[in-house]
Amino acid sequence: MATEALLIVDAQNDFCPGGALAVPEGHVVMPVLNAYIARARAAGMPIFASRDWHPPETVHFTTRGGPWPEHCVQGTRGAEFHPDLRLPPETVIFTKGMSGVDDGYSMFEGMSAEGQTLLDVLRAANISHVHVGGLATDYCVRATVLDARRAGLDVSLLTDAIRAVEVTAGDGQRAVDEMLAAGATPKTLADFAMEK
Repeated sequence: MATEALLIVDAQNDFCPGGALAVPEGHVVMPVLNAYIARARAAGMPIFASRDWHPPETVHFTTRGGPWPEHCVQGTRGAEFHPDLRLPPETVIFTKGMSGVDDGYSMFEGMSAEGQTLLDVLRAANISHVHVGGLATDYCVRATVLDARRAGLDVSLLTDAIRAVEVTAGDGQRAVDEMLAAGATPKTLADFAMEK
């Protein structure tokens, strides 16, 4: 049984160029994530993906006093996974930010279609090490990695498969520094290949 899992955070249209909350070069992580997916599948590693799935009215949006423009609204094209992302059919999706009163940054806040949390699923499968990539470095990736570390999981931060919003210049690097300080290990596709 696999003791490791691949976590793909919010690789959605609205976080890529042309989207409502575009991460600079967000689309360039898709082929890298696809390479991780292929290697994870070959190794028998389970794959989990999160998605923002906000209601039209939420305190997360500027229209209700929040920090962000409307994005990843439930049922819209912007909330769909990026078309270049190749999620296999067995991927378990965790949906987050569904209520009108939460931000839903961390993948650990999401729920599967069966109503399970990510931590429930990981523990049931005896997974102790997660590899994390996706969007955006300084928000949802950061929150996911920090929650994983708080849960006692080993974390590999896939530094070639993340990009930052950079609301303030340097936010991405500060987030990376924080994740590494919390105990995450930086890795790239080359390291992943050697391990597998």
